[in-house]
Amino acid sequence: MNDYIFGIRAVIEAIEAGKDIDKLLIRKNLQGELSSELFDLLKARGIHAQRVPEEKLNRITRKNHQGVIAFISQINYYNLEHLVPSFYEEGLLPLILILDGITDVRNFGAIARTAECCGVNAIVIPDSGAAPVNADAIKTSAGALLHVPVCREHSLAKSVRYLKDNGYNIVAASEKADINYTHADFTVPTAIIMGAEDVGISNTLLRLCDTMVSIPMFGHIGSLNVSVAAGVMLYEVVRQRLEANMEVI
Repeated sequence: MNDYIFGIRAVIEAIEAGKDIDKLLIRKNLQGELSSELFDLLKARGIHAQRVPEEKLNRITRKNHQGVIAFISQINYYNLEHLVPSFYEEGLLPLILILDGITDVRNFGAIARTAECCGVNAIVIPDSGAAPVNADAIKTSAGALLHVPVCREHSLAKSVRYLKDNGYNIVAASEKADINYTHADFTVPTAIIMGAEDVGISNTLLRLCDTMVSIPMFGHIGSLNVSVAAGVMLYEVVRQRLEANMEVI
């Protein structure tokens, strides 16, 4: 489990010091002057918090948490809009992986491991409803999460629009698609969207994508594990770029 801190003042100071908060739990109906200061800071920094019963906080620590517990991320998150210009400045052919609703830590870690091996330049996740970047995720990724920039964005839809405006081809992997994944053009700046196994990619993101592709299935099981599907997609990018004599990274 990630390191955590508790107490309203301690959490305020951690945020003001620039610590990345992976998850923030706040007791329901928390009130008071100091808590108002915390809420104002969360709003200003765009940090999402979960309202929980006090019993949940007590299960984490019996110390005086004052109704607030914050889990400190084990990595530093990046801002997508700061990264994208640098890719072009460095002369890269960028490849970005967007994960929509991937909540299983081990799947997330396995995807990150493959992403690093394939030269993915950044992984984009939502700031809520995503697997935490904790010790299990880092271990499963074989340390890849310490090397691949992870961007935690408030709105994936906004991130996709930003990438489209900057010349990226947005490719969504969905079993609803009729186009074989090998028919997509990955020899241009590309962002691949992978969705959760149970609900897939949100309709909002599907409407924004340029191409929707599927991986052919011939067995009785209707879908691949998402980490395996991500690997198939990413290595198709590698194959196309190598065949075109392009730099993979």
